[in-house]
Amino acid sequence: MNRKLIGIVTVLAVVVAAAALQSPTFLSGPSVESLLARTALYGLLSIGAAFVIVTGGIDLSIGSVLCLAGLAPPFLVLELGWPIAAAFAAALALALVLGVLHGVLVTRLDLQPFVVTLCGLLVYRGLARGVTGDASVGWAERHREVAWLVERIPVTDAFAITPPMLVLLVVAVAATLVMTRTVLGRYLLALGNNREAARLSGIPTERTVVVAYAISGALAGLAGVLFVVDSVGGKAASLGNFYELYAIAGAVLGGCSLRGGEASIPGVVLGAGLMQVVLSAVRQTGIDTEIEFAIVGGVILVWVVAEELLRRAWRRRARG
Repeated sequence: MNRKLIGIVTVLAVVVAAAALQSPTFLSGPSVESLLARTALYGLLSIGAAFVIVTGGIDLSIGSVLCLAGLAPPFLVLELGWPIAAAFAAALALALVLGVLHGVLVTRLDLQPFVVTLCGLLVYRGLARGVTGDASVGWAERHREVAWLVERIPVTDAFAITPPMLVLLVVAVAATLVMTRTVLGRYLLALGNNREAARLSGIPTERTVVVAYAISGALAGLAGVLFVVDSVGGKAASLGNFYELYAIAGAVLGGCSLRGGEASIPGVVLGAGLMQVVLSAVRQTGIDTEIEFAIVGGVILVWVVAEELLRRAWRRRARG
């Protein structure tokens, strides 16, 4: 276990302990179940963000892709009469195509990832709002047909797991294997460390970047479908707002360097979990929800500053 992973585990344990002391129900079965269910959904977003960040890029469109892909299935089924399976497939394909589009614009036109994905953030949410007329979109009477995607699977009388938790486990294991045991993983890390050196060594840098953005888009679409099923519906004006920041924060807290070239998928999942633990602790300890974002931002800032100070200390020790 590397230092960053030890650090995130330690911080997570401290925050959980502090929250449990403040609220006796924090570690109750239903509370833990709800926390893990939310972590599963946000964890998918953070893993997708990690694939982009490790290349030295950024994806600000995650929340809007989630919104567009998540609202597409109920809209297609209820408004246009599509079969449910076809609607789900179309939503996931759309998210994947948008990710590929981002990668192509970044590589072929040499555009800045920040600009490309910021435009995506605005365009996709605008499209979602325009198509839906800014009205709530939900599964309504068809929800029973898709509820199995998020239904509780009892483990004990006080605790259950949900399909999104299992999906996160599968995706996290697959992403870990890709990042650590495959040629693609080595290409991603090399690209983030030094893009020009990677190109000169024969690595297909453009194709690798496109794959990274495609993975981010696909996971955002998958999470969007699950979010909307879990909440029965949503509005394009609010669904997925700021989720890209949660995704990026989870990845950074989990050990991804914004400079690129460094990532730990187990750490990313723990980072996403830490974000949800902090939010849950804020809500359960009676702190005004109006300042929860300030608290989350403070936690991220403290973590990043501490990590940088420790990194410098380790460098000085290595030189000494």
